[in-house]
Amino acid sequence: MDETGETRKIQFTGKSSYIVSLPKLWIKELGLKQGDQIRMARKGASTLELYPPKFETRLQKKEDALIEIGMEEKTPTIIRKLISLYFLGYKTITIKPKSGRLDPIQRTAIKDAVKKMLMGSEIISDFTGGITIQVLVNLLELSVDGAFKRMLHLAKSMSNDAILAVKENNLELAKEVINTDDEVDRFGFYIIRQLKIAIQNEHMLKEMGFRNARNCLGYRLVVKNIERTGDHAAFIAKDLLEFKKPVKKEILDKIQEMNSFCLGVLDDSCLALFKEDYIHAEKIIEKTFEITKYEKKIRDASKSLKDDEEVYRIRRITESLKRISEYASDIAEIVLNMNIEKALKKKV
Repeated sequence: MDETGETRKIQFTGKSSYIVSLPKLWIKELGLKQGDQIRMARKGASTLELYPPKFETRLQKKEDALIEIGMEEKTPTIIRKLISLYFLGYKTITIKPKSGRLDPIQRTAIKDAVKKMLMGSEIISDFTGGITIQVLVNLLELSVDGAFKRMLHLAKSMSNDAILAVKENNLELAKEVINTDDEVDRFGFYIIRQLKIAIQNEHMLKEMGFRNARNCLGYRLVVKNIERTGDHAAFIAKDLLEFKKPVKKEILDKIQEMNSFCLGVLDDSCLALFKEDYIHAEKIIEKTFEITKYEKKIRDASKSLKDDEEVYRIRRITESLKRISEYASDIAEIVLNMNIEKALKKKV
């Protein structure tokens, strides 16, 4: 389809209607015919959009998916298949045994995965002969940006709470941090599902606010970085559960400073993403190099420690926080790649 657009004259008909003709080639390419319905929407002060709802529904619809599994099939393999079909946009997914019944361990793992990983999914049939999952969430009910902002908020909260748990020697809070990681992953899986649908459907691509399919790839990489931020917060929480004792206050104060810096640059990189701000992204990359200053403070404060175990723990916590700063830099790099053409046009 020609994306350069065409110019057509508006004509007046009747007492209160205006009409615009559509190019014959467009109608043929979209598989439309006389009498088909076209939905019209006004976007902002200067944009009109036209699209056929029937065609949109046809593009969005996925056939029901079926996974047949054997008694010997391991649960991680089954869950990976389930997640892959969820990503591909299927509305109904049925899992049943090739013969006999589902193993109780398999059933439990499938139900846990639906609850913890697949946002907007419900089990509508559950018996020994199989499980049927339906994805109920509307494609545009929760926008990609909305889901991403929620995911970012959770990952940042995890990092703050993980450091607080170490400070207070709070094992219950550490467990909450680890559990929240599942919620971060759920938002990540949901966003990936939306991105895959957008790439396959030009109308949905525009409806979700993406200029092109390449931007979807950029968002996919950004989501991975936020998932990893949550993972490193969980690592810090697991460290506390493993050793069950806090870190010295004077060192922990410096760790908290480092954590604040890392989450700050992560926030800034995501803000540059939302604003499509090339110049801001460049500044963030430069700013992330300041992480060495915080590392040095922690190293200097650790020199007086006699306990090798505590030195090891501090090094692991510091490394996890440093990774968050690196993810912020990676996101800023993605923003540069997504907006380089727009930035060059401004300079011309």
